[in-house]
Amino acid sequence: MPAQSVAQAEEEVKIIPDVVYGHKFGMALTFDVFQPEKPNGAGVLFMVSGGWYSRWTEPQNMLSWFKPLLDSGFTVFCIRHGSSPKFKIPEVVEDVRRSVRFIRLHAKEYGVDPNRLGVWGGSAGGHLSLILGTTSDQGEPDAKDKVLQQSDRVAAVAAYYPPTDLREFVEETSPYYQRFPALQFDKELADDFSPLLQVTPDDSPTLLIHGDQDKLVPISHSENIMQQFKEKNVPAELLVIEKAAHGFKGDDQTRASQAVVEWFQKHLQGQSK
Repeated sequence: MPAQSVAQAEEEVKIIPDVVYGHKFGMALTFDVFQPEKPNGAGVLFMVSGGWYSRWTEPQNMLSWFKPLLDSGFTVFCIRHGSSPKFKIPEVVEDVRRSVRFIRLHAKEYGVDPNRLGVWGGSAGGHLSLILGTTSDQGEPDAKDKVLQQSDRVAAVAAYYPPTDLREFVEETSPYYQRFPALQFDKELADDFSPLLQVTPDDSPTLLIHGDQDKLVPISHSENIMQQFKEKNVPAELLVIEKAAHGFKGDDQTRASQAVVEWFQKHLQGQSK
């Protein structure tokens, strides 16, 4: 993104950095908010997660990544979770659920409709997005914490090259188990954190984008859950990027990003469920 475009984007987008949505082990869980000049009332939560590591980045450095959504009027929430290797997937999922609940509770403050929230991520972030899309709940009405009283349901999901079945990954003999410490949790819980096994007819509309040359997360992960979405009549699409590996670049990235914008325009704009 040219320097002039970045400067212009900074002027047009309001950034609220490091909003605290919870605490654990004496540390804050945070997200950044990117508010466009002309918001459309819908919000998209981006899962900052690669290998279930969640790293902080200067918010201004994320502007080019979010620009297509911001240009279309979406308010973007850049969500960080408790990171691997300290935290495992069950704890990570608890964090991202809380982020949705927190944003829903405070939606008016951010100028978004609490029923028009989408979620998007790539790889581990795609996995977390699918978890939210397939296993949401209505919250706990009697909880003392007002955040926990809120639903963590999202209205639409977009996921790049997501792992959808963790059962093999959590075996100690799996190379994934050794490479990604977040997978080192009780394997008896693997079903609960495998979106492939959690698909039901009331799941959120879901866009899957996967390269057919992905060696890290084979395209079969998206193809298999796409079949489940079809069988359960969940609105879903699979965009296959030919000759693309894990991580999109250049024209592939542009194509994928545009597909995400169009998906959220279709399922979030002008809708209130």
